[in-house]
Amino acid sequence: MAERSQTAPEAGSDVGNDDAIGGNVSKYMVFPTGYCGQPKKGHLIFDACFESGNLGRVDQVSEFEYDLFIRPDTCNPRFRVWFNFTVENVKESQRVIFNIVNFSKTKSLYRDGMAPMVKSTSRPKWQRLPPKNVYYYRCPDHRKNYVMSFAFCFDREEDIYQFAYCYPYTYTRFQHYLDSLQKRNMDYFFREQLGQSVQQRQLDLLTITSPADIIFF
Repeated sequence: MAERSQTAPEAGSDVGNDDAIGGNVSKYMVFPTGYCGQPKKGHLIFDACFESGNLGRVDQVSEFEYDLFIRPDTCNPRFRVWFNFTVENVKESQRVIFNIVNFSKTKSLYRDGMAPMVKSTSRPKWQRLPPKNVYYYRCPDHRKNYVMSFAFCFDREEDIYQFAYCYPYTYTRFQHYLDSLQKRNMDYFFREQLGQSVQQRQLDLLTITSPADIIFF
């Protein structure tokens, strides 16, 4: 059974700023304020503990509405743009509004018709939400930050749904792609390790040249 994550406040908490954000939520079940019974369908479970995941906190505003706080970039606490998380334990025809409330940018393509991505267990291909269901606006309830809100209706109870800022492209997938290029032994492609990231991941230096520019000794 999923439980409330220690990295997120309890539903109904009066904590209203970004300082309470820790790590990503992990199988965090949201209970209605004052609810003391057993978990049931419709008590949403949020998770972002996977590669490229980002969701640091969930506050339930009402029966249908949730404020979502994203975590900042590593070593850059002022930069908050990316989100990627899953939702499960839904009810069929359950309607929700998700508010991403702590974006750091004032300008966004969401103002010009871009929409978040969604996929589910039974529909693994990424699709964009209808732009008519997406709103990007300055919100006085959140320090006048820009907020992106989107409405969604869950239609299959057995599915796990995943939402993302745009098409995710993970570090692991990128490394596999570089490995495949390196195995082709192309004369104009060179790869070497430049160093390691803060999280001890390999940083590659790629050199791509025209075959005519290569000098052989």
